[in-house]
Amino acid sequence: MNYQVDEKGYYGRFGGAYIPEILHKCVEDLQNNYLGVLESDDFKREFHRLLSDYAGRPSPLYYAQRMSERYGCRLYLKREDLNHTGAHKINNTIGQILVAKRLGKTRVIAETGAGQHGVATATVCALMDMPCVVYMGKTDVERQQPNVKKMQMLGATVVPVTSGNMTLKDATNEAIRDWCCHPADTFYIIGSTVGPHPYPDMVARLQSVISEEIKWQIAEKEGRDYPDYLMACVGGGSNAAGTIYHYLDDERVKIVLSEAGGEGVLSGRSAATIQLGREGIIHGSRTLVMQNEDGQIEEPYSISAGLDYPGIGPIHANLATTKRATVLAVNDDEALDAAYELTRLEGIIPALESAHALGALKKMSFKPDDVVVLTVSGRGDKDMEAYLKNISL
Repeated sequence: MNYQVDEKGYYGRFGGAYIPEILHKCVEDLQNNYLGVLESDDFKREFHRLLSDYAGRPSPLYYAQRMSERYGCRLYLKREDLNHTGAHKINNTIGQILVAKRLGKTRVIAETGAGQHGVATATVCALMDMPCVVYMGKTDVERQQPNVKKMQMLGATVVPVTSGNMTLKDATNEAIRDWCCHPADTFYIIGSTVGPHPYPDMVARLQSVISEEIKWQIAEKEGRDYPDYLMACVGGGSNAAGTIYHYLDDERVKIVLSEAGGEGVLSGRSAATIQLGREGIIHGSRTLVMQNEDGQIEEPYSISAGLDYPGIGPIHANLATTKRATVLAVNDDEALDAAYELTRLEGIIPALESAHALGALKKMSFKPDDVVVLTVSGRGDKDMEAYLKNISL
């Protein structure tokens, strides 16, 4: 099977562009131009120069010896936490702001949950001297204060959103409303593989630098350019999409995705969208959505602001329904335990989002010669308050 997007913007039956009429020209212009921009020589030169000289790529592929001994495999960590701004998000924002400039846009908006995408967007807007407005749920503003202060220091306007449960879904709603009011001059830098086509494909392509590097890095270390397992967390799914992009059609590689179980998949306080969701439309895309019988969005919950979303990228909805990927729900307490385990065994403090990928290791059974690559998508600086509050040292 081919798991890539088709010419109409669908992954299987998921994807597409379900948008208000006022945004039709913006989205159509992007659909008609994004591939030409991304594949142009001048874009590639500037994009890769900035990834190298500004973002600090390639990110290391680190052999975690003590964790490998613990789980009975050869475990490598793809260290996206070592990028400039502390996460994988900078890969995407550098690429999208270069697209925005080439399309003649003069103002940037974004949504953010954990704040990492907001910081990365504010960072590239400062670099490119463009005004930036970031929408962030009030709940997330309160639990991610370090990132809020960084965005403000970088010159961005951070708008706290007070609708719904005041998290990522609600921030995205407000960003789309802003876009509807300013379609001519505004470029919406979406932070994940969600939204109307071409955003899921564009974000996946920009993040695919992760798997591009994994191929040559694992070849250097193991003598073959593919692992047996790829593991990543999924909220919207951009770090996961980047991790698996060049391996989607390679059936030798097993894909394991971790979503946020919250207090338990059946507890009523969960963000396990793939396990709880039904087919529907959210933020311009047909995908799996947490919704009630009337089609109203159910409020998600996760200790992790970056995974606290009631939808999933259409690429991952397709991988899950076709069984190409195994999807595991990792609860709050399991993620916290996994974060402390990595910290104590390897001296790496992961973001709460990445801790969910680590939490899936205990749910797996590996052979000693299995090569496993797990993406640590961000660092834990932003989550120290949650870590210290929930587990005593």
